[in-house]
Amino acid sequence: MIKKQLLLILAVTTLAYVNSAYSQSPISGFMQGKGKGNISLSYSSEKYDKVYFIPEEVDGVPVFNEVKISSTSIYGTYGVTDQIDVILVLPYITAKGSASQEVLTNLNIENERKGFQDVSIFVKYNPFYFDFGSSSLRLIGALGLKTPLSNYKVEEGVQSIIAIGNRSTTISTTGMAMFKMNSGVFASAQLAGNFASKEVPNSIATEVKLGYAASAFYVDGYLANQKSTGGVDIFGEGFQGFFPITKVNYTKIGLNAYVPVYEDLGIAAGASTLVAGRNIGKATGFYGGMVYKF
Repeated sequence: MIKKQLLLILAVTTLAYVNSAYSQSPISGFMQGKGKGNISLSYSSEKYDKVYFIPEEVDGVPVFNEVKISSTSIYGTYGVTDQIDVILVLPYITAKGSASQEVLTNLNIENERKGFQDVSIFVKYNPFYFDFGSSSLRLIGALGLKTPLSNYKVEEGVQSIIAIGNRSTTISTTGMAMFKMNSGVFASAQLAGNFASKEVPNSIATEVKLGYAASAFYVDGYLANQKSTGGVDIFGEGFQGFFPITKVNYTKIGLNAYVPVYEDLGIAAGASTLVAGRNIGKATGFYGGMVYKF
């Protein structure tokens, strides 16, 4: 049963992660084990027609009216040892706006940008594990690198509102704790520092999660936050039309669920929405996919 519970949690963690600026963390509270791993293929979609500006929320996305972002992602993780996992994430992103043909012609812009975004590699280390009999506590640290995989553009003025990334190389450091009861109830909390290159602001991200994992079902709810430690506000002082330098803050809530379908193969689905933010679209999204554990 424990093995199946691990598969459930790892599957949902895998599929819930889409490598955009506003995704869940790719770091879970469970380790693969030496020589074991999983790989998944997922699809996600989110859209927004309202934007969190300062000092208030605004109806309609500037120029593009509404934006829809979809992503097809490959996620793989492998246990190098019982205490070390390696994680790889590769997403293909499509961002579409809804600007009128008149606006597109007058501004010489397009309603779509797409391509491979940023490849991410993480090394996760579990130095401490405490077994209390009916429960356990795991302490984990992780180091990650995210860097552009394709030559997508960001220096395009208003066109960059629908850019698929910020073309920054980012180093992330994460610390987390996972508490789990043998009944299947678990809770986790993590704190990450993201250190970006170029003019992109650094940020601090947190995530707390509460869930239940049984042999044939998994569900969790989470709260995720990000706060930039620098940057400028869109249309605020110092903003000159280059969107990657803006500060991006948000608070996001979501749900994940997973059901195995055959042996080590299963399907997962989830939803999320932003409930507060700064210089970010008020997006609601959904995802689904399949995961195979080997």
